[in-house]
Amino acid sequence: MLLTEKQLLQAEPHEWLGDWHPLAEQLGSAEGLLTLASVSESLRVPTVTDFDSLRQFLQQYHCQILVPHELPAIQRAFDHSCRNEVRELIQLDKELQNETALHFFSEASARVGRTQLQKLRPLRDQRIVQRYLTAVETNEARGWHTLVYGLTLTIYSLPLRQGLLGYARQTTHSFIHSAVRGMSVTEKDCRALLEQLCAPLPAALESLLIKRTAA
Repeated sequence: MLLTEKQLLQAEPHEWLGDWHPLAEQLGSAEGLLTLASVSESLRVPTVTDFDSLRQFLQQYHCQILVPHELPAIQRAFDHSCRNEVRELIQLDKELQNETALHFFSEASARVGRTQLQKLRPLRDQRIVQRYLTAVETNEARGWHTLVYGLTLTIYSLPLRQGLLGYARQTTHSFIHSAVRGMSVTEKDCRALLEQLCAPLPAALESLLIKRTAA
């Protein structure tokens, strides 16, 4: 069911973009173990089998993927969307396709991004949405979930800082709670790990936004 604009404005970003990061479902899925093993190998950490290996996985995910790649991609998509720069948004999409660190979940990212982009299809007056959607449907662009997230923040006039922090926290939350199924882990342990992992995020966001202002 499509969300109305009023519902979108009242919701947290994760509620209208979707709860799942493209990798999160694999942490809790037997079918995703092979892919997850390749992700762990790429991040140079053990495959997630217990709470300690989950912590290692997420620490490296934050350091190698979330902070250096995903958050800047959201920010750049947000800025291009604010300026109605469709060609630049499509070019950014192509740049991400050449980013080695993102190769291992590019298919999953495109699946999530395209699904969420379809929810924006009824916004006929949003030229950038329609042109980006056309580019994705004609395979000119991939439709990365991070770019669709940044685009959606712009369309509904949601603050960039709030959107970035919401994405990072909800992604981490989803990873944790999908991975701990079947583990002897308490909710308190999960909350503590979430706060530990997210504690450095405000400083990382500040650095990103300072660079954005200086650019």
